[in-house]
Amino acid sequence: MTGTPTEKPYLRGASDWAADQAERYEESNGQEANTLQGVPIMLVSTTGRKTGALRRTPLMRVEHEGSYAAIASKGGAPEHPVWYLNILADPTVTVRDGATVRTCHAHVAEGDERAAWWERAIAVWPAYADYQTKTDRQIPVVVLDPID
Repeated sequence: MTGTPTEKPYLRGASDWAADQAERYEESNGQEANTLQGVPIMLVSTTGRKTGALRRTPLMRVEHEGSYAAIASKGGAPEHPVWYLNILADPTVTVRDGATVRTCHAHVAEGDERAAWWERAIAVWPAYADYQTKTDRQIPVVVLDPID
């Protein structure tokens, strides 16, 4: 199922704190709930691969030259976060960066591209490096390029 995620019915996520933050961020046009531990976040909306519903996830804001990176760390858990699996199924996403909303195409970065984005991500949220040491999987770096 493809299409702009904002055109779909919304389904609240399983994590109450993340869903609460995403809803406050969205409802305030990015003016509230826009940081995590003092670090700016962005809101990434995906299409649920099982439900087809809109799913909103607050993620650390990693931006470079108009594109963004979403780091599928899940705090170093052994499994990928659900939002990442949704992106693999449908790479059309929406990124809310404050009041700016962009439709983006997502792809998983590899090689030198991944290395460059990983360094940018660690500069924003140094804990990503610690998360990588907690898991055997390579934490995916998903690049979100605006298409609108």
